[in-house]
Amino acid sequence: QVQLVESGGGLVQTGGSLTLSCAASGSIFSINDMNWYRQAPGKLRELVAGITSGGTTKYADSVQGRFTISRDNAKNTVYLQMNSLKPEDTAVYYCNANLAGVTWRNYWGQGTQVTVSS
Repeated sequence: QVQLVESGGGLVQTGGSLTLSCAASGSIFSINDMNWYRQAPGKLRELVAGITSGGTTKYADSVQGRFTISRDNAKNTVYLQMNSLKPEDTAVYYCNANLAGVTWRNYWGQGTQVTVSS
């Protein structure tokens, strides 16, 4: 059974930094894209950043230049380095991966809360 487990969320002041991690475990044969999404109260879930298996990255305009996504393919882990955090970054952050377990499908983590105080 495949699982995605996030860690690294918490409370930080405006301008601070946090690093999120997401490790995929279980019977995994291959991983394509790995992404970070977030959902703030009352808002739709939105894509924050994504990275392909080859290392190509993409970012939401709102985090470009402040957040960095990376991955360690040997560890089946994706990271999100978040700098210069703003109160509007407050949300539950979810890891997402398109991977081959028994079949190819999208998997989601349970989410980790990030709160930025002003």
